[in-house]
Amino acid sequence: MAKTLVLPLVFVLTLVSICFTLSESAVAAPFIVAHKRVSQKKLNQNMERVSVSIDIYNSGSDTAYDVTLTDDSWAQEVFDIVTGNTSKSWERLDTGALVSHSFELLSSVKTVYYGAPALITYRIPTKSKLQEAYSTPILPLKILSEAASETKINLAKRLLANYGSHVSVVLVVFLFVSLMVSKPNAAKGSKKKR
Repeated sequence: MAKTLVLPLVFVLTLVSICFTLSESAVAAPFIVAHKRVSQKKLNQNMERVSVSIDIYNSGSDTAYDVTLTDDSWAQEVFDIVTGNTSKSWERLDTGALVSHSFELLSSVKTVYYGAPALITYRIPTKSKLQEAYSTPILPLKILSEAASETKINLAKRLLANYGSHVSVVLVVFLFVSLMVSKPNAAKGSKKKR
């Protein structure tokens, strides 16, 4: 009986160790995660400032070398660079390290702008080809647009956020009272049938 228990146990432990070894070797590389954020500030009726910030994080288990960020999706006919550059390089990005880059643009063109994700290239020692990663995309930017009037849905959401708890308390009390009133009537109806 001891032999019948030992053999499956050895088989399971061997399988687990193989899976663990394979998963460890697959993870032993840099894994770049990049988040792109954009904020807008209207300076006057004809000018709007766009601030772009990109965070790059190495969540892998190895160092990334020769990390380069390129975000050249900003059309020159729409935007002028005010401060900073749309590209930046770092010599290395260690495991768990976070780097940020930001720049500001100025626009005087009224449009809806669809920006692309930023491109991050990096090198790992075990491969000769540069690796690529992309940042998160941004939502379309409405440059120099008038503030939209409050829609009915936004109004309903705001009212629900402000008064939702009061409405729910009133509904619970109403349901409790209606249940209490309906129970005696239901009991009388069942007595008449007997």
